[in-house]
Amino acid sequence: MSASLALGDIFRAAGPAWRAAHIGRLPLQQLKVMSAIEHCRTAALGGHVAACGDCGHWRIAYNSCRNRHCPRCQGNAARTWLAEREADLLPVGYFHVVFTLPARIADIALQNKAVLYALLFQAASETMMTI
Repeated sequence: MSASLALGDIFRAAGPAWRAAHIGRLPLQQLKVMSAIEHCRTAALGGHVAACGDCGHWRIAYNSCRNRHCPRCQGNAARTWLAEREADLLPVGYFHVVFTLPARIADIALQNKAVLYALLFQAASETMMTI
């Protein structure tokens, strides 16, 4: 068993207070992801007993949430995906450009993601083409 701190540990410790402080402002999808990560590999999702046929040693292995946002469940898949994307890169310099929204517009974007982000990407594209 690893002694390192996992995201699920943080969510279990601080999640209830954080959700209470942000009640009514969190999308249901984000709450579902947070709950899945909190319950990942705990008794809440059930499990099974793994036993050694030779020595008789056994341990309980709890089921994972399999949520695509969970770092414990999707960590290997993410690393594999990243390695495949890195293989696709051309041997040239790249620039990372970030476009942000003012806080008031960002609040609106949470409720109108498709429209606002389409506008943001259009504006960002036009800006990059102009530059």
